[in-house]
Amino acid sequence: MYPIISLTDKEQQLDNLVIILSRLSHLPAGLFSKSEKVYIGEQVEKHKKEIVRFNRIDYWIYVFVVKEEKEKPKQREACRKAGDKTGKLLNEQKAKRVAVFDTEGLTDETLAFAEGMALGCYQFLKYKNDRKDQNTLEEIEIYSKALEEVEFQDAGYKMQDTGFQRKGQADADKHPASSIQHPTSSIQLLNILTDAVFRCRDLINEPNSYLTATVFAGEVVKMIESCGVSVEILNKKKLEALKMGGILGVNQGSLEPPTFTVLEWKPKHSRNKKPFVFIGKGVVYDSGGMNLKPGDSMMNMKDDMSGAAAVASSIYAIAKAKLPVHVVGLLPATDNRPGEKALVSGDIIRMHNSMTVEVMNTDAEGRLLLADALSYAQKYHPGLVIDLATLTGSAVRAIGKFGAAAMQSKAVAEMEILKICGENVCERLVEFPLWEEYGELVKSDLADLKNIGPAEAGMITAGKFLEKFTDYPYIHLDIAGPAFLEKQDSYRGQGGTGFGVRLLFDFIAKFAKKQV
Repeated sequence: MYPIISLTDKEQQLDNLVIILSRLSHLPAGLFSKSEKVYIGEQVEKHKKEIVRFNRIDYWIYVFVVKEEKEKPKQREACRKAGDKTGKLLNEQKAKRVAVFDTEGLTDETLAFAEGMALGCYQFLKYKNDRKDQNTLEEIEIYSKALEEVEFQDAGYKMQDTGFQRKGQADADKHPASSIQHPTSSIQLLNILTDAVFRCRDLINEPNSYLTATVFAGEVVKMIESCGVSVEILNKKKLEALKMGGILGVNQGSLEPPTFTVLEWKPKHSRNKKPFVFIGKGVVYDSGGMNLKPGDSMMNMKDDMSGAAAVASSIYAIAKAKLPVHVVGLLPATDNRPGEKALVSGDIIRMHNSMTVEVMNTDAEGRLLLADALSYAQKYHPGLVIDLATLTGSAVRAIGKFGAAAMQSKAVAEMEILKICGENVCERLVEFPLWEEYGELVKSDLADLKNIGPAEAGMITAGKFLEKFTDYPYIHLDIAGPAFLEKQDSYRGQGGTGFGVRLLFDFIAKFAKKQV
């Protein structure tokens, strides 16, 4: 159970309160004594605290002062982190409900605060018998006249002195704020998006003892079955018929069959003539195969399907929000094991597009799955293909947990837009080049390609390998750093983060609004 965010029209509530403002002069009248106002000023100005709290015995009041930043995305991210911090305090106090008051019309900051609070409440407790530390927060109510007005204007309503009235309908009924629902309101979109992130995190955090490739495909079907998304699961026989040598090769050492899940959201009035195709790496567990991973490097390799989880969850959110954009998701899935028939170094496999690949290292398996999916994507004549994959340690060493390594081919403008979206939601991208010289590093003496280059620029040579299987605008995102975290990191939590869901959703939402 995670907190639901809602918009309320109730100005006074004796409950846990958060007051959001940018200037202390805007503190609500009658809520604080003169000495309390002096105390708040000292804490904010002298001690540089962004959150000041008061215990009212029956409830708590939190005052959050928004610090103005030159860059708006940075300001929103600070609000998300403040929301997470406040949410943790409320959960410690076993609070079930909080009302967030926007006193100055800071709609973006208020929504970001609520988003951080909600996302920070995530816990994966499926296998815990002792749940005494389970979070209690269930409701986040927002009071904001500015947001309320924006919501109803966007929904086709205009403000009247006595309520809300439908534009162009003079005799229409008046509606209180609490009674109107609109599928594209900011609040509802935020609830859809946080739900999608939670679902993505759940998938990533599941152990391989439960989440085989077959179970993963089934979980995806359960998630999207009520959203109007069409789904097809290609089984092993179908993959053999399609000659997907990359997926089948990686699967050779496994006792579990592979799957290839195809999702398609195609609304009647799509804004795009050519679909966007999202591809996610779905290695449900990666031992490294015959090139077995050393030491504790296998500890969290259940997360090697984070890309596939992010793609499935983002399409779930896009469909739930009914965004008028045609989107396809391709999710190749298997585990990578050192079984009796497993690939060994030096083996040569034939891919879906008939290219041959010399397998130099069986731990460079993710690109083999992606390569088959990339060539399969050609059947859709896509306008743009984006893949997400926990692909290389090289990407982690380059930029750590703070963003994804990104590369593009024939998609210069699209990459710039995606980077802006990354800044908006703080799922940032660092672009690396795909110069032709890198292609020389994945040429094989015995086959068309080899699946790994030298140690230098490893994430780029992986991207260059994948580019060989494309003939359309293409963006590759290596999310190995931010997809799974060993330690708590604000609202991103610990374990699976759901990185990529908010990024892809923001990208498609902007396209739906014709902002790109």
